[in-house]
Amino acid sequence: MQYTHLGRSGLSVSRVCLGTMNFGPQTDEPDAHDIMDAAHDHGVNFFDTANVYGWRTGEGWTEQIIGRWFAKGGHRRDRTILATKVYGSMSDWPNDTFLSKRNIIHACEDSLRRLQTDYVDLYQMHHVDRNTPWDEIWEAMETLVAQGKVLYVGSSNHAGWHVVQAQEHARGRAFTGLISEQSLYNLLERTVELELVPACEAYGVGVIPWSPLAQGLLAGILRKGEAGRSASERTQKLLERHRDKIERYEAYCDELGHDPAKVGLAWLLHQPAVTAPIVGPRTMDQFTSALDALDVALDEDALARLDTVFPGPGGPAPEAYAW
Repeated sequence: MQYTHLGRSGLSVSRVCLGTMNFGPQTDEPDAHDIMDAAHDHGVNFFDTANVYGWRTGEGWTEQIIGRWFAKGGHRRDRTILATKVYGSMSDWPNDTFLSKRNIIHACEDSLRRLQTDYVDLYQMHHVDRNTPWDEIWEAMETLVAQGKVLYVGSSNHAGWHVVQAQEHARGRAFTGLISEQSLYNLLERTVELELVPACEAYGVGVIPWSPLAQGLLAGILRKGEAGRSASERTQKLLERHRDKIERYEAYCDELGHDPAKVGLAWLLHQPAVTAPIVGPRTMDQFTSALDALDVALDEDALARLDTVFPGPGGPAPEAYAW
C-alpha cells in the first residue's frame, strides 16, 4: 500500500480511501465487516462515512455497522483513520441539521456513540452552511478538538472561496482549520480544477475525490452492458449524454491494457493535491479490484491523451477563461 500525508498534516493515510456509503442499504453487515477486514489486510487505513449514511433518518445505520466492527477488537479502531461527517438532517426538528454550534456538538456525540469510539480522526462538514458564521463553526470545532473528540477537521462540497474563508477565519483564531476537502472529481467532472484545487494547494488542504468513477460511467459501462449487466436509470441517462467520450475512453483503456475503472482511479492519483479517491464498493470484488489502480502508471502522453477525451476547464482560473 502507498501512503501520503493528509493535506499539510502529519497524518499518514492510504492513497485509497474506503467509502462506506453502501454499507447497510446495498451491502449487508457481514459483508461490510469482511470488506473492512480486507481493507486492513491490504494496508488501507483510511475509512470514510457520514452520520446520514444508511438513509434511515436519525439512525446512522452505516456508522452503527462500523461501530460493531470496531467492537470486535483486534486493534481495528487503532489501525483506522476514521472520517465521518455532519450537516445532513438527523430528524425533522430544526436544529438537527446544518452547522450550528449546537448541531456540530450534538451530532459528534451521537456519531461517537454509534461508532463505539472516543474520537474521530477527521470530522468533516458535509456541505457548506451559508447561514452559520465561520466563527461559530470554528468555536464548535475548537471545543471538540480541545476535548479530544476530534483530531482534524475537513470540509466537503465547498467551493474554493469557501476554503479561503474557512482558513482565514481559522488563522484569525490561531486554529489549524481545514486539512482536507472532499469534492466531486473525476475525468468527466473537472470543474474543481478552476478554483478549488488551486485554493487547496495554496492552503495545504488535501483533496479527497468522491464519485471517482462518475457513477460507474468510467468503470467499463459499455463492456458491462454487452455482458448483460444493466446500469441504473440515472446512470443510463448520463451515458447517453457522454456516450461518445465513453466509447473513446474504453477504446483507449484497451490500448493501455488496463481496466477502465483502474485508469479512472489512477488518473486521479496523478492530479495535484489529491490525497486519496474514495472507493465505495458494494462487493469484495469491487474493492479488491480498485486497489490495482495503485499499480497503474500514466505517463505524460497518457495523461495528455485522456485530456483530449475528457478536456478539463482549461487549467486554473483566471487563465482558463481569460488571458
